Amino acid sequence: MKNPSKGLGSFLTIIFNLLRVILGGSKPSGGTGGAITPPPPPAVPADNTTEPVRILTARVLLIVYDPLMDAASGQKLSQMMNWNRVDELVNGFSSDIQEASGGMARYQIVQRVEVNEFPAKSDGFRYDPASYLAVLQGGPSYQPEMVDYQAILTGYNILPRVARREIDEVWVFAFPHAGFFESSMGGAGAFWCNAPPLPGTAGSSRKFVLMGFSYERGVGEMLESFGHRCESILSKTFERTQGEANLYRRFTRYDQIAPGKAEVGNIHFAPNSERDYDWNNPRQVLSNCHDWYNFPHFQNDIRQVNADEWGNGDIRAHHVWWLKHLPKVAGRTNGIANNWWQYIVDPNNL
Repeated sequence: MKNPSKGLGSFLTIIFNLLRVILGGSKPSGGTGGAITPPPPPAVPADNTTEPVRILTARVLLIVYDPLMDAASGQKLSQMMNWNRVDELVNGFSSDIQEASGGMARYQIVQRVEVNEFPAKSDGFRYDPASYLAVLQGGPSYQPEMVDYQAILTGYNILPRVARREIDEVWVFAFPHAGFFESSMGGAGAFWCNAPPLPGTAGSSRKFVLMGFSYERGVGEMLESFGHRCESILSKTFERTQGEANLYRRFTRYDQIAPGKAEVGNIHFAPNSERDYDWNNPRQVLSNCHDWYNFPHFQNDIRQVNADEWGNGDIRAHHVWWLKHLPKVAGRTNGIANNWWQYIVDPNNL
């Protein structure tokens, strides 16, 4: 004998699925179980030349580790070593980024915290003034050198603050042997950003970047760290594009790897560089670097260039020159916004 309740259940399932289709719901999958096919992912916007350029302002939590070295005089590490003033570094760097991006990228320090301590290493060790000065005088640095990132993330409530959009990224200033990566990314979906993703941060719904700067160095070195961040994020942005459609890979060509077809190069290699950091090379090479100012409407503007173009070896000048060539115009090409800065400043736009 047939089970009437089973027949009734199947009939109601069919009616339910038909109503979902009529009312605009998802189409049911095959079978009689009533499983619903999930909606497709959102379509990538079509290529165009009119999509507005997005201006991004990132809110920054600034943490400065500048421990007291002499209690009697009140002298801090940066003062004792006559290293750079953090506020001057921040102002110079932020100004360079805003200039290079054509105003598309701006940084706002929403909180500045100065910490009178040496940050803990991954195993809990902390330098004190005497042990740190011994390292500066030629002694071995403590191993493992890596800083305890988790203590910083927890101590400054970073993940909840990122989730609440109080902050978008973190800048930490410290000193040689402090143990910070130049940049690293945290949050759900975080990827390589010149360092592995920050562990223990996948619970954050938003990605964020933590920059590790040193006040022993200058603005040029800050721009180098930022440049490597750009390289990582743009490599990820273009990872699904192949051949000439991968415009970032084309952007980074230099003569040594593409003779006669140099473009802008990368942070370490200018168009004519023959080795890392070779920014003062007088050798003339053909380069399409000027044509990137015409992006995406290239004009085949190929010229002979050398170090005169990017500051004759000055690290800051080269890096500003390189950053200025990154596209920052309206529209979309191969599914990717023509303003690459929107990915660099906010990786959540990927």
